[in-house]
Amino acid sequence: MALTYEQVVDAARNRFSDVDISSVVGTRAFQINIEGKAANGIFYIEIKDGHVNVEPYEYYDRNAVFHMNATNFIKLLDGKLDPIVAFTVGKIKVDGDLNAALEMIKFLK
Repeated sequence: MALTYEQVVDAARNRFSDVDISSVVGTRAFQINIEGKAANGIFYIEIKDGHVNVEPYEYYDRNAVFHMNATNFIKLLDGKLDPIVAFTVGKIKVDGDLNAALEMIKFLK
């Protein structure tokens, strides 16, 4: 069964709901562009003031934009897809600050 956009956003909210982001100083914001036939949409993950917000909107003042399909995003959240390998082979594309993107990805391990 194909994932819907709403299921992808909910999975991101669930995954980041208990992540310890106390080491992050300031604000980090990442836009996630889910591209595919079944699930297609944009949402953001914002780390700010000790909290993580996941909302179904574009985020214009962002550190980086991730482009991937829903399946790869869920695998990334579940730890079944190595982000460095995925980036290297083109399963994930990143526009913007790669260092900030790597900082966000470390919270998924």
